[in-house]
Amino acid sequence: MSQTTITLLFLVFTIISFILEKIPLGLTASICAIGLTLTGVVDATTTFSQYVNSNVILCVGMFVVGQALFETGMANKIGGLVTKFARTEKTLIIAIMVIVGVMSGFLSNTGTAAVLIPVVCGIADESGYSRSRLLMPLVFAAALGGNLSIIGAPGNLMGVNALQEMGLSTSFFMYAPVGIPMLLLGILYFVLIGYKFLPDGKNAALEDQQDFSHLPKWKQNVSLVVLILVILAMIFEKEIGISIEVSACIGAILLVLTGVISEKDALKSIDLKVVFLFGGSLTLAKALDTTGAGELIADKIVGLLGADPSPILLLLVIFVVTCVLTNFMSNTATTALMIPIAVSLANNLGADPRAVVIATVIAGSCAYATPIGMPANTMVVGLGGYKFKDYVKSGLPLILVSFVICMILLPILFPFYP
Repeated sequence: MSQTTITLLFLVFTIISFILEKIPLGLTASICAIGLTLTGVVDATTTFSQYVNSNVILCVGMFVVGQALFETGMANKIGGLVTKFARTEKTLIIAIMVIVGVMSGFLSNTGTAAVLIPVVCGIADESGYSRSRLLMPLVFAAALGGNLSIIGAPGNLMGVNALQEMGLSTSFFMYAPVGIPMLLLGILYFVLIGYKFLPDGKNAALEDQQDFSHLPKWKQNVSLVVLILVILAMIFEKEIGISIEVSACIGAILLVLTGVISEKDALKSIDLKVVFLFGGSLTLAKALDTTGAGELIADKIVGLLGADPSPILLLLVIFVVTCVLTNFMSNTATTALMIPIAVSLANNLGADPRAVVIATVIAGSCAYATPIGMPANTMVVGLGGYKFKDYVKSGLPLILVSFVICMILLPILFPFYP
């Protein structure tokens, strides 16, 4: 049996297991990772390196930074300030999605989500609204906001590079004419419909309210200062030459060294379920990429178009195929895989490739339907008490919204035959 076939079989197993949830998500992902190792698809070094991937380290660091906000009561204090202005669940969702969406247009999507997750948990605990109603809108807004500029996500720059190599002009806000309507309609979707698909679990913090009055004020202040410094370090990542995951770890170390949070509480804050889910799913994504299984899926589906498809049909199929792949592979890897295919097909038709390239990049960010679609999705699985089906129910309609916007706007903004 070829490595490609083995990888596809493990992909099918993972999808079915995620849907049924008879086995915990993290355990399913790890079974897949170990299975791929035992069958020789990936070696042990590659497999276990995924468990210390930069996004995993970022997540671990921010777990500690976030826990310090909770341990000192600062998260609840911030939550109290926000709830003074946003007094209903819907206005909270709007405020959170606008803030996150705008920030992620210019910062790392994952970094933006990571630093704001503990703040939003504090808002939920203070306001009495369920975390599960607020965290998924947050991480989806981070992905939607990534489509506002060419630096919003790594895949955006791949699209820019592909167009520039063909001598086509690009701009900083090239994706914004589609990204802005997507963000606005995404917010509208969650406020009117999407929140109904989310579980309404009770917050543990509400059942056992803590009294933080005995804690020194300096601990609250230091926890907030460290969070702000970590955010600034992430914003100016290139200027200071420190990657965002290292900044998160420095923040976590400072909080333990200063005694704001104990080593015991810091270690307890790290959700190993998330680490296992991350590591295992990243191993599967690596296998899909290196064995050519991902490319095979794309080629087979795109091949159904026939010899001379219409540009609209090409746009439709490229978007759908990319969406499917990105929910199980790395967004960046999916975009890197699909852009050359999209460009090649557009060139074969003699059509302007801009609409197809932009559709590919945007579809690559539509990883809303699974908890492994993007790092931020995985970060909130435990905090929001989400199951696989929650992502499917909330994410698929949002993918449909994005799809409709692209199908309507792209042929108008970037005509196939100008």
